[in-house]
Amino acid sequence: MKNKFVHLHVHTEYSLLDGLSRIKKLFTHIKENGMDAVAMTDHGAMYGAIEFYKKAKEMEIKPIIGIEAYTTDIDHREKPERGNFQNFHQLLLAKDEEGYKNLMKITSIAHIEGYYYRPRIDRETLAKYSKGLICTSACAAGEVAQALIQDDYKKAVKIVKWFVDVFGKDYYLELQRHKYGEYAKSIEDTTIKNDVLEMASNELTVMKGL
Repeated sequence: MKNKFVHLHVHTEYSLLDGLSRIKKLFTHIKENGMDAVAMTDHGAMYGAIEFYKKAKEMEIKPIIGIEAYTTDIDHREKPERGNFQNFHQLLLAKDEEGYKNLMKITSIAHIEGYYYRPRIDRETLAKYSKGLICTSACAAGEVAQALIQDDYKKAVKIVKWFVDVFGKDYYLELQRHKYGEYAKSIEDTTIKNDVLEMASNELTVMKGL
């Protein structure tokens, strides 16, 4: 029987200084565990998309192409002094050909127009190229999670509503349970994020990504 669990938030060696999973070994692991699909969501770029796709086809595993984009709370073309703006993580997955093309547009704009410490996009750009994409609230560095960690529940709900307006049923609140306590000094931020995200999901009747 196939294992229906699918990893949708995965960084490969193409996430420089961050990704641990090498593509070849990643697919070996997926195959050994009976999974039939896996996503690639590297930080801000799609450098590994072709290698990932070819290896997936070779291993007869469904490839899900995505990115963990960097969004900013200002116009992405602006370059103010560091500390006068904030970057957030935003997970995006292509669900069809249009979504894949929009991912390429987003990453190109982020590097050509928005690069400033990170390849950034703003909300306007994200909304413009949202078709064909599945969006999640991402990790503790996501915009929703940061509002929750700052104990601003109303702001978090406002942010979620904006994403729901843009992505509709293709927007998910992302929960992460990685047993951080085994290697991290503190898991407080992640615990806060998960607990309150569940509350927000129930209040807004938004589908949760588990």
